[in-house]
Amino acid sequence: MKIQLPQDVLHILNTFSKAGFSAFAVGGCIRDSLRGKTPADWDITTAATPEQTMALFPKTVPTGIAHGTVTVLIGKTGYEVTTFRKDGVYENHRSPESVTFTDDITQDLSRRDFTMNAMAYHPETGLVDPFGGQEDIKKQLIRCVGNPKIRFDEDALRMLRAIRFASQTGFTICEDILSAIKSLAPFICAISAERIRDELLKTLLSDHLEQMITLRETGLLKLILPEVDRCFDTPQHSKYHCHDVGHHTLEVLKNTPPQPALRLAALLHDIGKPIKKTRGADGFDHFIGHDAVSCVLAEDIITRLRFDNKTKNEVLHLIRYHDRRMAATKTSVRKAVSAIGKDAFPSLLQLMRADSKGQHPDYLTERLAHYDAVEAIYREIVAEGDALSVADLSVGGNDLIALGYKGKEIGQLLQKILAFVLEHPEENQKELLLEKIKLNFFA
Repeated sequence: MKIQLPQDVLHILNTFSKAGFSAFAVGGCIRDSLRGKTPADWDITTAATPEQTMALFPKTVPTGIAHGTVTVLIGKTGYEVTTFRKDGVYENHRSPESVTFTDDITQDLSRRDFTMNAMAYHPETGLVDPFGGQEDIKKQLIRCVGNPKIRFDEDALRMLRAIRFASQTGFTICEDILSAIKSLAPFICAISAERIRDELLKTLLSDHLEQMITLRETGLLKLILPEVDRCFDTPQHSKYHCHDVGHHTLEVLKNTPPQPALRLAALLHDIGKPIKKTRGADGFDHFIGHDAVSCVLAEDIITRLRFDNKTKNEVLHLIRYHDRRMAATKTSVRKAVSAIGKDAFPSLLQLMRADSKGQHPDYLTERLAHYDAVEAIYREIVAEGDALSVADLSVGGNDLIALGYKGKEIGQLLQKILAFVLEHPEENQKELLLEKIKLNFFA
């Protein structure tokens, strides 16, 4: 078989070959190539030591030299080149205490996590596949290299990686892997928040979100996101719902575009419901104020997993307003857009539509038609240039200062003017507003 390698990768392999060192493209790029996918990046493994690699190429960066990794720069692109190695003793279920270089590619591949990631390729040598990765890809199986318990004891993140790969590929996880994860799930607590975050986000952005159930069934979800896990134990006895909170959340995720802030907001938008659940006099469950509680819990989760502030703010903003009610009228939509923000409003509508698709189907057609009408009004408002924020007003702070206003009263007055203009957009004219101010209209 032949795999089409990029010219840069061929150049690196040929450079090693001319110097007498074996080298291969390895890992995920080979897996993706065999699946007919374009690799996001290309990694190389070689018998050359890091020092020998740096001597062969004019531009290199010793990015992980203690573990044998050098980044070879060709133009503006970096390629990770790692020496064949054997891992030493693993500590704390995270990483080996030391590594030993070897000249045996099979020995190097034997330390990897899954068979589909334990393959290497060189145009002259062909595919090196000592553990049956190619066959497992054909069978659409995720199988460990060796004993899963040993692999997960070495690096507990591999448990999340197994589920993440299943979510990205649609492959079936072998039963021995699932059994091992159930036994060793507590080891995930030894893994850094950043590594957990990255695997979780990749799972959330995948096409096979049913693997969130696998996270729960193996016990991992309860350890990394207990706030989400308990949603599956929270029924919703309501005419508007047909799922418990957890399965409702899963349906919302499936109907949300694969964007980080949107998928995170979908995952966390109802985590306050288990806390706010009450049974009303009407015999139905109610969750009054769950949006505010969800925001508090979501902020803790996002901070705990060390997401950046931009993502945190976007997610919390969507959760805060996900349950807002608005009529399909210009005034109502203007007020909603003013509160939520012109740029964030389309994302909020996407979340609201997805939320409806996770509720009782009897109400779906009506609710989607409502959001379509709201979106049409929103686009009309934007096209007409209606004022939606203080910055859009035809009068500003300097105008009020010229009239003698000072300090806090300037901001307070501008907010009153905005509230008026949201209902009367045609009044957003400087002369008209200044006249009303002089007449103390907004007092």
